[in-house]
Amino acid sequence: MLLIIIGLILWTGAHYWKRLAPAHRAGFGDKGKLVVTIASFAAIALMVIGYRSAEFIPVWNPPSFFQHINNLMMLGAFFLIGMSATTGRLRGKMRHPMLLGVKVWAVAHLLVNGDVASIILFGGMLVWAVGSVILINRSVPVWDRPAPGAASKDILLIVITLVTFAIAAGIHIALGVNPFG
Repeated sequence: MLLIIIGLILWTGAHYWKRLAPAHRAGFGDKGKLVVTIASFAAIALMVIGYRSAEFIPVWNPPSFFQHINNLMMLGAFFLIGMSATTGRLRGKMRHPMLLGVKVWAVAHLLVNGDVASIILFGGMLVWAVGSVILINRSVPVWDRPAPGAASKDILLIVITLVTFAIAAGIHIALGVNPFG
């Protein structure tokens, strides 16, 4: 579980760097993006390895129907995360769709995983996403809402959401965790 915690700290530090130490981050220029990217990949690797190798210590036993709620929430999470990159009509409807998508992803996984490692990993990512919204809103209080784009981009977003969900489900199944039962 130590790897999960180190991964969460690295992830949080890399992403909060711009908000908590803007002058320091700005001093790195474009190389700062590379630092954040490398730190993010390292953090993900640590969290995945830590989670996969963590001892299963049960805290609660989620009811089986939560699995269906999780799957619906995950469709929403993929849609929200994708919405942050789209240029369709929906993009300007909310300020932080990617961070909201991470929150939905984290809560969905907390619903179906009642062990200590899951609480640390998904709870930690939830706390990070909430903190990110707070930091962004404080540092940039006025949001310039993007102009709506073509509705066809939103249709493409729906297709990409479904394909991404299917790929993620396939990866989970390949790893021995069937999200459908």
